[in-house]
Order: sequence, then C-alpha cells, then structure tokens
Amino acid sequence: MIEPPQIIQTSEQLTAFIHVIVSWDDIKNVMGPGIGELMSTIAAQGITPTGPWFTHHRRRPTETFDLEISVPVSAPIAAAGRVQPGTRPAMKVARTFYQGQYEELGEAWGEFMGWIEANGHARAEDLYERYLTGPESSPDQASWRTELNQPLL
Repeated sequence: MIEPPQIIQTSEQLTAFIHVIVSWDDIKNVMGPGIGELMSTIAAQGITPTGPWFTHHRRRPTETFDLEISVPVSAPIAAAGRVQPGTRPAMKVARTFYQGQYEELGEAWGEFMGWIEANGHARAEDLYERYLTGPESSPDQASWRTELNQPLL
C-alpha cells in the first residue's frame, strides 16, 4: 500500500496556514473551503505557493483532527482572518508515499507506523501529509498521491 520508507532531513520552509479542530465527520466539509480561503488570501497579498498544499497534524487524530491546513509560500505573509504566517522547521523525518483514495490514508499510516516502530525510530507527536495529486488533478482516486512525513526524535 505504501512505497518503501526513507529517513531524510528536510529544510526550513515558510508557510501560511489555517488552524482547525474538526471531527472525522466534518473533515470533508472543512478542507475544500479552507484550502480555497488559504489560496485566495495569499494571492491577495501577491504571494505564490512554492509547492503543494499540506496538512500539519499537531497530534495523532483521536475523535477529532487538530491540524493546520498549510501551503509553502515564497515570502512571509501578513496574518489575515484565519490565515496565519508560519514556518515548517528543518527536521529529520521518515517519509513514504501512498497512492489511492483519501479514505484509506488511515491504513497507509498504520502500515507506515509499523515500519517506523519495527526499525527502532522514535516518533514525534505531530505528522505531515502533503497532497501531490488529488481531486483537483484527476477524478480517478486511484491516481491520487500523498506524501506521508513522520517527524522523528
């Protein structure tokens, strides 16, 4: 289900984000409008994305998601409404790729966490998902591609 994981070092990255805490049932209703708000806010400031949007999950999902809908940006943004400036720090992560529908991301994460544990890595509490190909690119869910990043201690 996932590609062979790798351990890599990331670089610091400027971001813009919207913080949300949302239930499993409501996540589908929050993501699209949140991405739209984020993109229109940075565009209004004359700032461009430098890569695909992503989510920064502040903690592992429980009955709710506590996450930041995020996009890497070319310059610092000014806070506007729910959109805030941020920085994704440089960090050591375990990284893999999953291809398929978003409803099966939980299974992909389970497989990935099993690999991390089996290989003796200590995980941080947060995690990142970067959406490389999704509904905006293709209606074929089998072609959707998501990068999974687990920060390591």
